[in-house]
Amino acid sequence: MTETIAFASSRVVDAGRGRRIDLRWAAISDTGRRRDVNQDSLIVEFPIVAVADGMGGYTAGEVASAAVTTRLQELATRSDSEVSEARIEEALRRAVSDLAESVEDVSPGTGTTVTGLVFGVHDGLPGWTVFNIGDSRVYRLDGDTLSQVTTDHSVVQELVAIGAITPDEAETHPHGNVITRAVGFSEDPVPDYLVAPIEADVRWVVCSDGLTKELTDYGIRHYLLLGSSPEEAARLLVDAAVENGGRDNISVIVLDALVGGEDVTESD
Repeated sequence: MTETIAFASSRVVDAGRGRRIDLRWAAISDTGRRRDVNQDSLIVEFPIVAVADGMGGYTAGEVASAAVTTRLQELATRSDSEVSEARIEEALRRAVSDLAESVEDVSPGTGTTVTGLVFGVHDGLPGWTVFNIGDSRVYRLDGDTLSQVTTDHSVVQELVAIGAITPDEAETHPHGNVITRAVGFSEDPVPDYLVAPIEADVRWVVCSDGLTKELTDYGIRHYLLLGSSPEEAARLLVDAAVENGGRDNISVIVLDALVGGEDVTESD
């Protein structure tokens, strides 16, 4: 088992109406107990935090997820404009082109999920854009209430949506790993989007399905409430997922929004 602590940092941002919000985040990616290669990739470069979970063979999935996070990293560090939906999609299309050029005999099924948060301005007020392709997830913990913000692009989610199976049955369904959308060669990589206001005392989680295969929403909520900091919460989640089987790579980003300070600053 190997692991990487990708990033832990903080930043105070202008939340509008004279408010400052202190953002603190931490990210951990773990290979798990059964995989030899970690095909998950992370980006934690303000204003973007995201997880990509690759698929398509021993190394191709790793290359696919890294292509996406590399292009999003470039987008995050550009200073010419804010990160818009159009620019996210442009970055994902470039990642697909990068993948085609970097992997020989790549299969049509090679690709990656991607999901995350972007801080920006919406209708004149700062807030979050949540974006998603695939079955990695974004959760939101407000007080002690946990909600899944993204909707999985998967066969079991479609079955749940039409009432063919229950959410409990979806947890053990034999097609639980089959996703219906990905960043790859089969379709234009246009995510689902959701805009949310920036609020204090909210904890966000971005994760690959290696976490949700091993922990129920109740379990995720438990460890988020137990962890006093993003670092501690991320560590508790990953350790619990590994202990429960670690059947897949496990990647978690925990981001806290707290009442902030007077000045906009950044620290590593």
